Amino acid sequence: MNIYRTYFLNYKFPFLAGVICVAFEAFCDLLGPTLMGRIIDEGIVKGEMRTILRWGLLMLLVTGIGACFAVARNILASYVSQSVGADLRKDVFSRILYFSEKSVDSIESGSLITRMTNDTSQVVMFINGIMRIFLKAPITCMGSIILATVLNYRLSIIVYGVVALVAFLIVLSMRLSYPRFFRLQRAMDGVNAVIQEYLIGVRLVKSFGTYGEETEKFREANEALMKKSLDAQKIITWISPLLNLTVGMGTLLVIYGGSRLFAWNLAGAGDISAFTIYMAQILTSLVIITSVFNIFVRTKASAARIREVMECEEDCAADKHEAAEKEEPLEGAVAFEAVTFAYPGGSGEPALKDISFQIPPGTSLGVIGPTGSGKSTLAWLLLRFYDADKGRILVGNQEISSIHPERLRKNVGIVPQNPMLFSGTVEDNIRWGNKCADHEAVERAAACAQADFISRMPRGYDSCLGSSGVNISGGQKQRISLARGLLKEAPILILDDATSALDGITEAKVRKNLLARDTRQTLILITQKCTTAMFADQILVLENGRDAGFGTHRELLASCTAYQEIYASQVEHKRGEE
Repeated sequence: MNIYRTYFLNYKFPFLAGVICVAFEAFCDLLGPTLMGRIIDEGIVKGEMRTILRWGLLMLLVTGIGACFAVARNILASYVSQSVGADLRKDVFSRILYFSEKSVDSIESGSLITRMTNDTSQVVMFINGIMRIFLKAPITCMGSIILATVLNYRLSIIVYGVVALVAFLIVLSMRLSYPRFFRLQRAMDGVNAVIQEYLIGVRLVKSFGTYGEETEKFREANEALMKKSLDAQKIITWISPLLNLTVGMGTLLVIYGGSRLFAWNLAGAGDISAFTIYMAQILTSLVIITSVFNIFVRTKASAARIREVMECEEDCAADKHEAAEKEEPLEGAVAFEAVTFAYPGGSGEPALKDISFQIPPGTSLGVIGPTGSGKSTLAWLLLRFYDADKGRILVGNQEISSIHPERLRKNVGIVPQNPMLFSGTVEDNIRWGNKCADHEAVERAAACAQADFISRMPRGYDSCLGSSGVNISGGQKQRISLARGLLKEAPILILDDATSALDGITEAKVRKNLLARDTRQTLILITQKCTTAMFADQILVLENGRDAGFGTHRELLASCTAYQEIYASQVEHKRGEE
């Protein structure tokens, strides 16, 4: 539960104020039975009406003061718990934001959503409970035991026995409940993952008509959650009746023992009445403490899952001296020197093997090869989503391991094959990578990307897009994504099969616009099409992660077998069909 320590320190003064309010409220509650005993012994038994009124008014005043402390405690508890919850969600999201690719792969997105919502809510509820009732229960319990002992030490023996038995049941409940609640949270992850996968792939599910399979997947996940929930509640189901039985037996023994002591003139009626109330307070506090520990066990499981997120590996670290220079622009020169890389947790087979090439700034590089040859991996390494296992990667004549990741990614833009658009207007999506760009720059980037369809939309650039751009076509998404990458105006721009959804004519226009720009931007075209790669200044051919050829289109046609085969299958075969 150390996860709370930092947040408590941020709100230590309101938290301590809340604890003080709880202590005074408990003190007022503890005075009640004593005052009641005085009313009985000094007022009712002796028939003194004035004494009854005096002690009665004092009891009413103490109760009112306790109520004021209770209100203050509730206000402070709400403030501290909700503030800690807000800070915790912010920190968890910030941590996720800077996850390394290894961390992204290690925790499913459905589980991350559960941890951001359900687990943090459990933490907030626990903190609120601590300040409202959890702290009051042990104070009231200890205070009642002490005052009951002072009142009548003979009857207090019964109290000690009941407390010892309840403490044993609480410890037993905790030991049995914790692993079950941890499994319950994992089952909840499974339900969220199924729902999320369906919502992401809802159109694919509809097109294939796999409603039955999706329903079955959800049924299995839902039943697993139900079984884990029942398993977690099973301990409480058994422990709670045992606690109630213990409480009932304790109360019965106190009443019986008190009646015997009263018959022997060893206790007065007021003492027995006050002791009975103290016993009720002790037993009520014990029941609350039991529920506290049950909630604590569930919160401990949630805190462990949150801590797992907070301890996940962050994005590639950079040298400290680089942080001060991270705003300086980089040159567009790119060099790979004997780079080898295998994905962590994968098959162990390198995705790239001994790759070496160099391109000067302001030129274009085409990267071509069959599926699985490592083309996209090259882009991930250049953006430093992963570090190479061997070799060096240089950007602007600097090794990227010495460049702050934020600075590196400001100088490298990417347009992925599967464009990701966000809720908002078309212009907001294009300006996403360059918030300072004006409307004219947005229009120029859109024109270069052949996104002329925007002007035909009902509200033009102010037209709203749904989540992931669900209300436009795949080709339109790619062109908006391409305009966004162009508007970033980074020294290096990577197009990872960014025109795969475009028709041949539109793709040719986009390619012409890209290569005709008067800019010192280095352009890396990752593609499977010879018709795209052949117009680049240099072409890198990848095959099974290896460098199968590097040179111009003419040089590769003359010397590279792999490139010749790709060219023959795509261009000459098409000409033969025509």
